[in-house]
Amino acid sequence: MTRADTGEQGSGPGIEVAVVSGLSGAGRSTAAKVLEDLGWFVVDNLPPELIATMVELGSRARGEVTRIAVVMDVRSRAFTDDLGAVIKDLDSRGYRPKLLFLEASDAVLVRRFEQNRRSHPLQGAGRITDGLNAEREVLRPLREDADLVVDTSNLSVHDLRARIEGVFAGEHAHAATRITVLSFGYKYGLPLDSDLVVDVRFLPNPHWIPELREFTGRDSEVSDYVLSQEGAEEFVERYLELLDLVGAGYRREGKRYLTVAVGCTGGKHRSVAISEELGRRLAGRPGVQVNVGHRDMGRE
Repeated sequence: MTRADTGEQGSGPGIEVAVVSGLSGAGRSTAAKVLEDLGWFVVDNLPPELIATMVELGSRARGEVTRIAVVMDVRSRAFTDDLGAVIKDLDSRGYRPKLLFLEASDAVLVRRFEQNRRSHPLQGAGRITDGLNAEREVLRPLREDADLVVDTSNLSVHDLRARIEGVFAGEHAHAATRITVLSFGYKYGLPLDSDLVVDVRFLPNPHWIPELREFTGRDSEVSDYVLSQEGAEEFVERYLELLDLVGAGYRREGKRYLTVAVGCTGGKHRSVAISEELGRRLAGRPGVQVNVGHRDMGRE
C-alpha cells in the first residue's frame, strides 16, 4: 500500500505541499516550471532537514504562500533516508504532501544525456548507465511510496505539462491567460519579449495635427481621433478575433503568457490609443487577465 491509498494528500493546516523527485533527465525541471505557472512556490534541492521548517513558515504567511513544492534529486547521496523521514513527519502534522516521481527508460535517458552532453551525477568514472542503475537503487524507496509515478519516455514536454496540471492545478485548472499589450515606437526598436507584433502605422498620425501633437494616445482627444479613422474599428475587431484564436492555441500548448506589441512611429499616439482599446475590450473576456503598458510614451 502506498500513501495514496491512505486518504487525501496534499492539503494540511492552510497549505498544500508537494515533493517532486525522480531520475535525472526524466523531467524534473519541466515539472518545476509547470508548478510555478500553477501558482506553487517552488524550491529546488532544499536540504531535507529544512523542508519542514519551510512548510511551517509558509503556513504562517497569512495566506501569501498556500502551495509549496520541493524538487529533489540525488546530488546528496544520502538524501532519500532524510527525505523519507521528513515526509513522514509532515504526514504526522497533517500536511500530507503529494509525492510525484518522474522516470523514463534507460535508452531514453541515455539519449537525453548524450544530446545535452552531460554526465550523470552518479556515474563517476563509469558509464551513464552505471549512474542510472545506481540512481534507480537510491530512489527505489521513494518510487515505491510515490502518490504518482509518471514515465516520461514517450511524453512530449506538452504531454508532461498536461499530466502535471491534471494532478496539481486545483483551483488553477482553468487559470487565466495573462495578456500584456505593449505599445512601442519603431524608431526605438522592437520589444525583445514580444510574442506578436502588429504595426498600426496604417492609421493617420496625430503628430502632424498641431492641436493633438502634445497629447498622447491615453488622452481622449487623440484616442477619439485614432479610433474614428477608417479601418481602425475593423482592425480592432479582427485583431481581437486573432488573439482569441492564438490564445486558445497557446493554452492548449500550456503557454499562459502572451505579450502583444503594438507599434507606431514614436510610440506616443496611435500605438498607445490602439493598445488601450485592445486592453479595454480584452478585459471583458472570461479567462483573461490583461495588463497594458507603454514602453516609449514620454520618451521624446
